[in-house]
Amino acid sequence: MSYHSTSLRILLVEDQQNIASNIADFMEQQGHVIDFAIRGDQGLALAMQEYYDLVILDLNLPGIDGIEVCRQLRNKAQRHIPVLMLTARDSVDDKVIGFTAGADDYLTKPFSLQELEVRCIALSRRHLLQTNDVVTIGPLRIDRKRQVVMREDTTLPLQTMGYRILVVLAEAYPQVVSRSELTYKLWGDEPTESDAIRSHIYQLRNVLDKPFSFPMLKTKHGVGFALQTESEAQP
Repeated sequence: MSYHSTSLRILLVEDQQNIASNIADFMEQQGHVIDFAIRGDQGLALAMQEYYDLVILDLNLPGIDGIEVCRQLRNKAQRHIPVLMLTARDSVDDKVIGFTAGADDYLTKPFSLQELEVRCIALSRRHLLQTNDVVTIGPLRIDRKRQVVMREDTTLPLQTMGYRILVVLAEAYPQVVSRSELTYKLWGDEPTESDAIRSHIYQLRNVLDKPFSFPMLKTKHGVGFALQTESEAQP
């Protein structure tokens, strides 16, 4: 069953035929529309010419590699096209290179097709959220134009860093944001104290959750952080 009622138009840039076929068969069964490219330069040309909800982009490609495709998309495209990178590489350095080139998400081979679809839907949804001034998740309302956050009818007195963390988590919802990705989005390549995230998360939790009936900020130990609604918080 698809997790999304609206079909996505997806460009898949992948040179391994078996992987491309598996992804295409699954996605088309879920009602999504897939276009293909097997070379990086072909994928870049298609992404520039056609309208796609997102691009699934392999890192190792003939022609030009996925990093360069992503970099050129960010430099030349008239709009932000969400990019999910696929790769066999799983080091933090590789992920940072991918995010620096402009990737929006990252999935390491081997992966489940269900997770790939969920991430594609979340990316498409996040992109729509990024074009709206107000983001609503359950009782939480974030007005990005005014930088005001409300839970139920209460305005939350957030510090700047708490607000920035909350926006990153809201844009990723319902996905988990890893500690390394959150650190990169907050500070980029600038080093920070190892306990800085923990301290900011603690302060955010005190404001966002402590006065209310259920926690919206969820820590997945060893994985990262995510927002959840009341129904998702039930055991």
